[in-house]
Amino acid sequence: MHNIGDWPARWARRPPPPHARAHHHPGPGRRAGGGADDERRLDWEAFEARVARLAGGLRAAGIGPGERVAFLLRNRSACLEILLGAARIGAITLPVNLRLSAREIAYQLDDCRPSALFHEADLTDTVAAAEQQSQHAARLHVAAGGADDVYESFLRDASPDHAARPVEPDEPVILMYTSGTTGAPKGALLPHRKALYNSLNAVLDFGIRADDRVLVVAPIFHSLGLQILSLPVLHAGGGLVLQSRFEPAAVWEAVEREGITYFGGVPAMHQRLHDALVARAGAAPDTSSLRFVFTAGSAVSTELIRAFERHGLLLMQGYGQTESSTLCCLQPADAVRKAGSVGRPVFHADVRVVALGSRSGRPSSWRDVSPGESGEIVVRGPITMLGYWEKPEASAEALVDGWLCTGDLARVDDEGFVTLVGRSKDMIISGGENVYPAEVEAVYREHPSIREIAVVGEPDEHWGEIGRAHVVLEHGCALEPDALEAWARERLAAFKIPKRFMVEDDLPRTASGKVRKHLLTAAKSPGADS
Repeated sequence: MHNIGDWPARWARRPPPPHARAHHHPGPGRRAGGGADDERRLDWEAFEARVARLAGGLRAAGIGPGERVAFLLRNRSACLEILLGAARIGAITLPVNLRLSAREIAYQLDDCRPSALFHEADLTDTVAAAEQQSQHAARLHVAAGGADDVYESFLRDASPDHAARPVEPDEPVILMYTSGTTGAPKGALLPHRKALYNSLNAVLDFGIRADDRVLVVAPIFHSLGLQILSLPVLHAGGGLVLQSRFEPAAVWEAVEREGITYFGGVPAMHQRLHDALVARAGAAPDTSSLRFVFTAGSAVSTELIRAFERHGLLLMQGYGQTESSTLCCLQPADAVRKAGSVGRPVFHADVRVVALGSRSGRPSSWRDVSPGESGEIVVRGPITMLGYWEKPEASAEALVDGWLCTGDLARVDDEGFVTLVGRSKDMIISGGENVYPAEVEAVYREHPSIREIAVVGEPDEHWGEIGRAHVVLEHGCALEPDALEAWARERLAAFKIPKRFMVEDDLPRTASGKVRKHLLTAAKSPGADS
């Protein structure tokens, strides 16, 4: 009953709800040459048949419970078929960020040692480079897309497996990597119960119905695209339209053509979507089907919420983490009245904001903040992760007596609405992507011209935040930003590379030697090159 891989089979056995449309299909807006997947439309029976064949193919390859199945894919039906098919046999799916470098992919391969790897056909060279740098190679490789779609052949040749393996609620089903303040990415191990209860929360907060038509343009390899948008709709029996590349014009075209009822993205995406609406003022798309638009990933400005309202659209704010999915949601009725808030806590979880001064003890001694007082968000309940993959110390630090300590700072008003005020963690959110300076700094310390480096965030109109690096160079070396960026692209995803570099004679430090990053400013430091 707990296995999420059984959801397609259950919906395929039920008569379709009144007025329900096709269950799942990739929509327009993808790259050219994507193959038949570009126009595939699946009802529940057809989708279940593909999930069953995926599960059967994995079993035939000798992959069993607890083994990891990775995918490096754009938004296509294969992402969800792999996840649910792997879940059906008790395996764990690893969605890999397409924007990572070969070196970063290699780290994840070494860390979790997947038995199967599904990837885009045009990323074959990247996968090969990653495996050359890794100590581990998956025994099953399947390429999707391209002129010779191996993935489709893999499904055709497999015998369907419609029986879901019985699992306990705490058995893991998804492994999603997130960077950490130590610089080493950590894999958040997510159980079946988390997927179920996050979906139940979404049904309550989004009012998901079986006749909903949800556009997913946020990457499925991220929590927003997978856990907040896709899985809850699959659980509720609704329909998905997938786009593998974000193009504002294509989003509005899909909304009008497909009768989209809601979609979600990060604030940087919504700003561009609003700009596209303004540009089409003389020929505005029909958005009457939209119940709301959802945003998460970082705080959205009150001005943008009101700008959407002027177009008759509700921009609904939410907040969550990979380790917990959605923690708070702002209902459409409050979207304008409480603009700037991320809403009230979800139903299926205990969410608290506790005073920072009380966090050193056990949870029984933690003090909830008073209205208007700032504190750290902590959460307990069925939506939390099991811990970090093979990292007991990091798990013990994040999970205290069952409470997940988010590191995010917030205040609560007298109506219970939560407003984010900052992060206790050293993290930058750039275009919805989490960037941990410690990881970036660790890579740049390998550069022969850099003796010391400190990376901080600065506001950016387009991306929300960008990284700014303050570097102390080795004697006799000069700063060449273009060369530094080219060097880093072989080691880091592009979104992690600082957009600005500043030379410092030294870095300000505390008495214990810790860099005082709040003293690093964008103004040119004395004696610095630019």
